[in-house]
Amino acid sequence: MAKVLLVGVSDPRLGNVTVGGVEVSPDRRVAKAFMIVDDAHADEVLAGLQSAKGRIRSLLSQELGWRYTPELRFGMDTTLDEADNIRKALKHVPPTLAIAKDDHGYPLPEAGTCKE
Repeated sequence: MAKVLLVGVSDPRLGNVTVGGVEVSPDRRVAKAFMIVDDAHADEVLAGLQSAKGRIRSLLSQELGWRYTPELRFGMDTTLDEADNIRKALKHVPPTLAIAKDDHGYPLPEAGTCKE
């Protein structure tokens, strides 16, 4: 998929797109391609992919040599956004997470205090 987009498609809307992954159905009839692109250009890239879908599928057919060429579906790969959200969340960890807890998640009594 990446090779086809790089050398086989000349749509300028697809200049800054990266293939994040492709999932192919077990029967090879459907391929879901996940693209990495900045949010500002996501709609533009999806429009470009939809416009070039026939060309991409034709070139994939030549590359793969499978009996059937999968129907193509495109989406955005959000793993980088999710990782960034996790990174931001870890910067703002609530102080209660630092309290020692037992196996059930209850706070352990502090040393020197009596347990009722």
